[in-house]
Amino acid sequence: MEDREIFKLATEAANQSYSPYSKFRVGAALLCEDGSVVTGANVENRSYGLAICAERSAIVSAIAQGKRSFRALAVSTPDAAYPVSPCGACRQFISEFVGKDFPISFGGSDGTVVHTTMGELFPHDALHELAER
Repeated sequence: MEDREIFKLATEAANQSYSPYSKFRVGAALLCEDGSVVTGANVENRSYGLAICAERSAIVSAIAQGKRSFRALAVSTPDAAYPVSPCGACRQFISEFVGKDFPISFGGSDGTVVHTTMGELFPHDALHELAER
């Protein structure tokens, strides 16, 4: 599956967002090792701390389906005029399940898509560094 296809699925997933407070939809598409794609959307709550991001939504859904190996992640923020990267909490969460070379792409409504890796987004992952000892 091509990057464009995964990003398109992430944008479609953003349409399922529950974001009545921020009005900021986010969708994620997680390409699993078996070739399947699991999507997620952000789900807000009146208590912002209880909201869940699209990235975590997709990963949690995949784990609940028994999937543990992943090939790529795309994140779409169609309500932003520019690419918005995963937040710090999501970077920590994603890093639990993938290595530093894991590809991540993200983009907004302007058509620009940033292609990066987990290691570039989260360069000082002390937990993985400890596990490598």
